[in-house]
Amino acid sequence: MGSVSMLILTLAAVAFSVFAILISRVFLKGSVNKQKLEPYECGVPTQGNTWIQFNVGYYLFALIFLIFDVELVFLYPWAVVVKKVGWVALVEIIIFFFILFMGLLYAHKKGALQWK
Repeated sequence: MGSVSMLILTLAAVAFSVFAILISRVFLKGSVNKQKLEPYECGVPTQGNTWIQFNVGYYLFALIFLIFDVELVFLYPWAVVVKKVGWVALVEIIIFFFILFMGLLYAHKKGALQWK
């Protein structure tokens, strides 16, 4: 029952996505003009060349932030059921935090947390 349900859910998600894209292509007309191709930043007209490369460290820092931010999403359900589950929940969250901490140490070792 579980794998059949997952297959149906996956097929429904793909079908819904394809259907939505096809409907938008049929009913919406896209137009390309100079103003649409300009970079937009907070309503302020840009000055100079806007197609410059940024340091990849900014992206790494943002990804690390997202990883630890998403951690809180998993921490809330754990906090709700921790009394019911007992010691098993405590061991699971310790393992979870250990894995996250090892990822943080790895990022620190690689220098992803330093602003250059």
